[in-house]
Amino acid sequence: MNRPVRTLLALLGPLLMVLLGVPALQGTASASAPPAGQTTRYTMTAFTNSSESNMYVYDSADATAFTLQKGPAYTPPSGLIRDPSIFRHTDGFYYMTYTTNWTGNTIGFARSADRVNWTFLYNYTIPISGLTRTWAPEWFIDTDGSVNVIVSLTTASTATHFTAYKLTATDSALTTWSAPAQLSGIGPNNIDTFIVKTGSTYHAFTKNETTKYIEYATASSLTGPYTILKTGDWAGFGSWVEGPALVQLDNGGWRIYYDGYRAGKYWYSDSFDNFATWSTPNEVPGLSGFIRHATVLKETVPGGVTLPTHTTRSLQSVNFPGRYAVVRSDSLGYVDPVSASSSTAVKQSATFTVLPGLADANCYSFRDSAGRYLRHWDFRVRFDAANGTDTFNKDATYCARPGRTSGSVSLESYNYPGRYLRHYNYALRVDLYQNTDTFRADSSFTAVSPWA
Repeated sequence: MNRPVRTLLALLGPLLMVLLGVPALQGTASASAPPAGQTTRYTMTAFTNSSESNMYVYDSADATAFTLQKGPAYTPPSGLIRDPSIFRHTDGFYYMTYTTNWTGNTIGFARSADRVNWTFLYNYTIPISGLTRTWAPEWFIDTDGSVNVIVSLTTASTATHFTAYKLTATDSALTTWSAPAQLSGIGPNNIDTFIVKTGSTYHAFTKNETTKYIEYATASSLTGPYTILKTGDWAGFGSWVEGPALVQLDNGGWRIYYDGYRAGKYWYSDSFDNFATWSTPNEVPGLSGFIRHATVLKETVPGGVTLPTHTTRSLQSVNFPGRYAVVRSDSLGYVDPVSASSSTAVKQSATFTVLPGLADANCYSFRDSAGRYLRHWDFRVRFDAANGTDTFNKDATYCARPGRTSGSVSLESYNYPGRYLRHYNYALRVDLYQNTDTFRADSSFTAVSPWA
């Protein structure tokens, strides 16, 4: 999106939401990144193009760069493990539900203490006469604490006319379930329904099996009635896509992952305006073309990387250790050589005060000796005086992620998750994460003693 349009949306977005009666997203009014000593962990579970009977586990600090934890991590005693969905229960264990076969009337359950090693629990027979297919179960934990599974069911002789149903656990051990309740307004012929809740509104993302588009619906009750508000290619996700799964990001926005099964690719896209508009889809780095139907669990766990605030530091390039982040006379950012023999002005240009982030106090902003902040503009890094706007504050805020080498840090853009501060031809930019050693090195810095 170009800068003038983006700025206008940033200024008018909250006003339009109020005028249109759209509920505000929870957690967007204050810092939402974890405090020092803690970090966000996104756990992804998926089956793969190579096997429908093996489940793989990945995790990530940023919901973009995922690392394999174990694969295969779980193979059921029989049948398939399509569409694995996990959550962490109040007993501390992780529970998974999944599709057990292409046909039939059961869903599977497994349990883990560590998200990686899983034990089969049981297959549950859904008590509806004549079920021919029981697909894509997804956990949904409501704000009242109830544990629900949303599942797509059909009694048709072919894979059509799916309708979404809800099962609610009636015991804390997740061994007994309520009678299936249909989600009014979703179906027939909608599958892979995924639901999130903001405020008092339930938001459903579901694949129309006829058009092959992901549709969007809302309701004031989990069972509906849902009103389908968006159809066709309303969000730019394209057609022949399925398996939508959402997770909230640290900055309060939402990320959707989905399976472009005909093209053999796996995508993500972000929304920061209550699901009204979505960013241009990007392939999930390193996993697109391999994983299928993933879901992602967000948790806050101990760990992470931190920087000392209210101190001065210089940012040393990891792969060019003689070069440091600097601001030149044109107010743009570069990585330039700095040494003991450099002039006072050059040393000063490589010295920054590390401050709590202007947009999120648990992230970081960097101010030079002239009082200007390191910020991005059209994805190029420059240094400007703060103007107090929401757009500027977000442009000048970066969240710390582990760098490529021990003790180093990578700085993710606050308002463009998945983009990192990196050097390219020695110019500083914020670029989309790439699953390459070069990118990881280009986007890693060590905060060292200041040159000035």
